[in-house]
Amino acid sequence: MRNALAALCLSLSFVCGALSGAALAQSRPLDAPRVAGLVGEKYDGFALLRNPGAPADVKSLVDQANQERAALYKQRATTDGAPADAVGRIYAKQIYDAAPAGTWFLQESGQWVQKK
Repeated sequence: MRNALAALCLSLSFVCGALSGAALAQSRPLDAPRVAGLVGEKYDGFALLRNPGAPADVKSLVDQANQERAALYKQRATTDGAPADAVGRIYAKQIYDAAPAGTWFLQESGQWVQKK
């Protein structure tokens, strides 16, 4: 059991490294709407609208980013034999680290926190 857990963790660490380039680039167009509080990031590695009245172009950016992220998570999950939701959660940490100050994050508890 311990060896299986260690193997999964090692595999996910490789996933983490592989995500950093392409996946983080997908988050850059969201920087301004995130700082403005229109868009937040969720603990599962997906973006979401914080303001239902956000402009249509912002909603479109979120939808596009999430489609690209879902495809990447699925691809990495298949390649590395890891669950796609685990890949998304690893990426969520990278999103947090790379996001500008002021970005809102929805925690698994349902609480929003703002990056300082």
